[in-house]
Amino acid sequence: MRSLVNKLSAWAGILFLTAAIALLAQTTAPAIAPISRPNAVPEGTTFLVRLEDRLDTAELHPGQHFKVKLDEDLIAANGKMIPRGKKIKGHVSSVEHGLNARLLLSFDEIETRHGWVALIATVIGVPNERGLKAPDSEGEIERKGTSAKQTVEDAAAGAALGANAGAATGGAKGAGSGAAAGASAGAMASLLANRDLRLEKGTTLEVRLDRALQIPSH
Repeated sequence: MRSLVNKLSAWAGILFLTAAIALLAQTTAPAIAPISRPNAVPEGTTFLVRLEDRLDTAELHPGQHFKVKLDEDLIAANGKMIPRGKKIKGHVSSVEHGLNARLLLSFDEIETRHGWVALIATVIGVPNERGLKAPDSEGEIERKGTSAKQTVEDAAAGAALGANAGAATGGAKGAGSGAAAGASAGAMASLLANRDLRLEKGTTLEVRLDRALQIPSH
């Protein structure tokens, strides 16, 4: 009986050791990155495009289509290329209006010398647009809030205009009242004037490929 128990214990130990070794091999094996085909532009490639349409959060709605043009060549490992100037189609995934205006753009397909192919990519930057925050991990573009300095400057300009108008009609007392009203109006105008997000036609967007782009050969 004792011999049978010893054999069972030995087999259990062997099975446990085998399972442990297999688990250790899985957890320590290095991750293997996907290998792009020779005719593919690798995942993670960044490139520039230019808007062919004006995008304004005050006028846009989800699902609305837009176009951009490739602003530099996309080249695969084997030398195949999608040349600068080819068109890219996309759509608005989401949009928010008002003081916290936001815009999320998605790309659908890109033109090649042999037709259109699917494009999966994310906006990662809007170069030369200082009034925008850097896009988040999903590519959402957001306006920076109106700065306190800008609001104060607009309020001061409004106060000056109000004071002049008040002085012309009510003397010193009118100047004081006009200045207060003008400052308030100037600050409000500053907020309202900067509440929407606008990307003019020709604006440059920096884009990253989220999946390798296969370039057709025929």
